Amino acid sequence: MAASFRSDIQGLRALAVGGVVAYHFGLSGLPGGFAGVDIFFVISGWLITTHLMGEITRTGRLDLWRFYARRARRLLPAALFVILATLGAGYFILAPQEQALYSRGAMYASAYTINLWLLRWSFDYFAADALGNPFIHFWSLSVEEQFYLVWPALLLFAAWLHRGKRMAVVVIGVVGLASFAACLWLTSLSPAWAFYFSPLRAWEFAAGGLATLAPAALWQRRPWLRAAQGWIGLALIVAAYLTLSEDLPFPGWYAVLPVAGTVLVLLSGAGEERDAAASPTGWQVLAPASVLSLPPLQWIGTLSYSLYLWHWPVIVYAGMLAPDLTVFQRLGCAALALVLAFLTYHLIENPARLGGGLMAGARALAPALALTGVGVAVAYANAHLATRNIDPAQRGIEEAAEQPSIARAADKNCLLDFHTVKPKPCTFGPTDAAHTIVLFGDSHADHWSTPLVEAASRNDTKVVTYLKSSCRASRLSTFNTVLKRDYTECDAWREQAIAEIIRRKPRLVVISEFSIGNLTRDMTAAGRKQETARWQAGLRSTLQAFSQAGVETAVIRDTPIGDSFADSCVARALWWREAPSRCDTPRAQAANDGTAAQERAVVKSVPDTLYVDLTDRFCGPTECHVFIGGKLAFRDRHHLATAFAETLEGPLEKALF
Repeated sequence: MAASFRSDIQGLRALAVGGVVAYHFGLSGLPGGFAGVDIFFVISGWLITTHLMGEITRTGRLDLWRFYARRARRLLPAALFVILATLGAGYFILAPQEQALYSRGAMYASAYTINLWLLRWSFDYFAADALGNPFIHFWSLSVEEQFYLVWPALLLFAAWLHRGKRMAVVVIGVVGLASFAACLWLTSLSPAWAFYFSPLRAWEFAAGGLATLAPAALWQRRPWLRAAQGWIGLALIVAAYLTLSEDLPFPGWYAVLPVAGTVLVLLSGAGEERDAAASPTGWQVLAPASVLSLPPLQWIGTLSYSLYLWHWPVIVYAGMLAPDLTVFQRLGCAALALVLAFLTYHLIENPARLGGGLMAGARALAPALALTGVGVAVAYANAHLATRNIDPAQRGIEEAAEQPSIARAADKNCLLDFHTVKPKPCTFGPTDAAHTIVLFGDSHADHWSTPLVEAASRNDTKVVTYLKSSCRASRLSTFNTVLKRDYTECDAWREQAIAEIIRRKPRLVVISEFSIGNLTRDMTAAGRKQETARWQAGLRSTLQAFSQAGVETAVIRDTPIGDSFADSCVARALWWREAPSRCDTPRAQAANDGTAAQERAVVKSVPDTLYVDLTDRFCGPTECHVFIGGKLAFRDRHHLATAFAETLEGPLEKALF
């Protein structure tokens, strides 16, 4: 064991990976467990800066080849093994089109650039289910690798400007502040960039790096102060785990909580090794290092890298095989991940780290690139093999899920993005049609555009759409889970759209929107009642605005919401030679019958308003189906597949015309 080994850092690693695993496995009430990744970032900044600054101070230079060889020995073998094993298991679990898609993720993970690949996904409202990607957790490892590439050059630049810690503090501080400022700005403007883009996470590494250069004599001579700041740091980490959630704008200001906590714990333990030879004082016994040095935490900390690699594919694949995992099944998955981590550490990670296969010096570049190339090549080959395994039935599912609605096929901007406020009306049908109807709402109105336009064309009627992603027609201010803030753009767009629609004086306004019942299903009874009352008032306000203007309105009841992405689940069922009905969801869970009754009551209370309920086209008395009449009914969990939506033209025409 290295002389510089610190048991408190090993314990911090255990806390970090424990939070991430608990969050992903749903094993405890730690809604902010994902902040464990931020703890890892700070630890990396601390350790790498310590090693590099020590070498620069001693020699005035850096042996970059030796540095990268150590990183390669530490990270590449275990990562490559898990990637290959995950690809192998995916052949039996994932549908061929999923294998092809996620194999591309494995390619980027092998090259430590998957964070950049995920950025592209994050801007697609109808992107594939990211949480089904068994390689998505490699994003943080990609950020770390990109940090390792840049950080040595930054410290060398500081040393070139002026030898000594002061210039290093200035350079790291400027970079850290710039990164933090940009992160704050983009957390609200473009959360995906703030989350995945490594330059916007650099401030977390910089915080660890600056901490190593802090004048620590003040607290190193005062054990009581060191102990106090350590416990404060642990308290901040615990507070982050207990109070943060995925609905908060993260990283931004909220990431300061785990970052500051980690910095305090690291500084607290910075003087412990100096006092290790002496008899422990009372303050040393009370210091958090004594807790972080407990054997269970040391054991988990030792396995933390391998455990992080394994935990996500284990829980993702388990969730595909058994969608409703019980607590005991999740505990079993955690135990399996630990066993795999233990074996990987002892058979691959540790031997590679201590062996000479990835030797120091420039010669280490060849085997490191070879390992990376193997991962990329195998993932690329796997993607092509999977594509060849897609049979006609599988291809039909894929094409049905990818086919856009008639509105988005004409112009993707007919369904506005989150940021656009000015309405964009799109017109379908002959301009000289005798009548005009307006389709108004969010993406759940958009998926009705396909049968509505066809039905209207048969009745000498043109359709004008006013559509915006995640923006209900009901006058209800909401929180946007992608932007991580109040959706003010929706409120502004809605009022402009209502005013424009009234000026058009259409024959009919057709409204459909994502059911409030889907948003409130996880709330407490009191919270659900309050939000439902707000939604009813908002819906009534919108309908009354049209009614008072002499415009008739029809409200289409929302579609049911399934437990899983229909396209992936049905494709997987076909690959397993099972019936698509395995993907159905109980009606009591999917259809929101209670919310629909409340919606119907609001509609009936407003003059000149019609309620259209086509739920029986999707649901029987007990189940809501995802594969109907040989067609995929939904493209994901709740958006109609366009080919199936076309079959609803007749019922919709009968209801509206």
